[in-house]
Amino acid sequence: MSMPDAMPLPGVGEELKQAKEIEDAEKYSFMATVTKAPKKQIQFADDMQEFTKFPTKTGRRSLSRSISQSSTDSYSSAASYTDSSDDEVSPREKQQTNSKGSSNFCVKNIKQAEFGRREIEIAEQDMSALISLRKRAQGEKPLAGAKIVGCTHITAQTAVLIETLCALGAQCRWSACNIYSTQNEVAAALAEAGVAVFAWKGESEDDFWWCIDRCVNMDGWQANMILDDGGDLTHWVYKKYPNVFKKIRGIVEESVTGVHRLYQLSKAGKLCVPAMNVNDSVTKQKFDNLYCCRESILDGLKRTTDVMFGGKQVVVCGYGEVGKGCCAALKALGAIVYITEIDPICALQACMDGFRVVKLNEVIRQVDVVITCTGNKNVVTREHLDRMKNSCIVCHMGHSNTEIDVTSLRTPELTWERVRSQVDHVIWPDGKRVVLLAEGRLLNLSCSTVPTFVLSITATTQALALIELYNAPEGRYKQDVYLLPKKMDEYVASLHLPSFDAHLTELTDDQAKYLGLNKNGPFKPNYYRY
Repeated sequence: MSMPDAMPLPGVGEELKQAKEIEDAEKYSFMATVTKAPKKQIQFADDMQEFTKFPTKTGRRSLSRSISQSSTDSYSSAASYTDSSDDEVSPREKQQTNSKGSSNFCVKNIKQAEFGRREIEIAEQDMSALISLRKRAQGEKPLAGAKIVGCTHITAQTAVLIETLCALGAQCRWSACNIYSTQNEVAAALAEAGVAVFAWKGESEDDFWWCIDRCVNMDGWQANMILDDGGDLTHWVYKKYPNVFKKIRGIVEESVTGVHRLYQLSKAGKLCVPAMNVNDSVTKQKFDNLYCCRESILDGLKRTTDVMFGGKQVVVCGYGEVGKGCCAALKALGAIVYITEIDPICALQACMDGFRVVKLNEVIRQVDVVITCTGNKNVVTREHLDRMKNSCIVCHMGHSNTEIDVTSLRTPELTWERVRSQVDHVIWPDGKRVVLLAEGRLLNLSCSTVPTFVLSITATTQALALIELYNAPEGRYKQDVYLLPKKMDEYVASLHLPSFDAHLTELTDDQAKYLGLNKNGPFKPNYYRY
């Protein structure tokens, strides 16, 4: 049965009829004007210009903002609460106190503490394993008496780690390991909670080292543990405060660069304290390096460039765990991915995963994106940068800013244009431009955020490494670099399994005997490659 036509409301029918008549009149009037107009081929103002021609400097629309403003932008939900009037004033010149009257910190704006606290509380919801560790060990206070000086990214996730260490009895002083990764509101929340934190987004190089020094150099307080990410804090204490360094009970390091520095010290016989290499623990390598980068590489590139990956040609320098994660994500979105490698084993893995292994010189003229993650230096040189195509995106997914030769780009003949936060267009005299992200520093934490759950795994590993080194009986660890015990790696993983409702199979006595294993682990020998 057909439905009756909808009846207009009283008094509305006539108005609708009049409106329809006016609309029709305007339409026919417009069509008449068009049909009477002389026929002429439509031409665009610049239809004679080749699409491939580089834009010239003259007449180019400026999208730039001041670097000082861009470098202090925050990517968290509290970004809108940043007081822009304070941007021109260095935090070092401000006199700030928290609600308890303490001024033992230096952050961008202590007034952002409330919003930072919300960020931390949100992060806690996806870091259940670390919170579980906090609750289990809080009564025992395994870090009572520990004075930890830390240098890591200062984000909501790291704040959960810092507050866990404090809950376990430690006193903490903290600085940032990257000048762009600090969440200002989180630093404010830590300062409000009583943590001596010295960090803000957009620090200068001088600010960076000043903050580290303020953490270490304080009358009446001497660190006995170091938690480092990148080795800068360890290097500073070793060089500037050798007497403090000798009294350190343990160092925990989580980056390729920092671990490399520790092994150099150990080889030279200059490492006078035991150190824990967290970077090469399974829970760090396979989760933070691989799975975290698999998701955050796309996040960082999308937020900064709005690039579409389908069909793009990308070269990833390095096929370690970070490189593997980046390549998996890029391939899934349809990018054509090339790999550069020095290690034949990693190169063979790349080949088996369906990637072409090349030398950078072979593809540098044709690729649309260049990503470095080798842990080396001078991977992308000025010669490579000169040969890149117009609008090529260049970024870095490792810790240190040594892989891309950014210094060579700061010359008079090249123009730098800041187009948005952490995005610079470096323009050559002929108009060619290269899109440089985060000035060659760590892309994901400088330009976006990283998955909280993965950081929970790394943070739990760091906390256990600190507890192990601090409480180890004398003689267990000598003046060398150690991997986290396998049993602890497995324990960290087990703490995170409830999030997936995962149920582990238990060995029978007969099965355990057959495999030569303890029923409770460890389940793999130290030489096992996961």
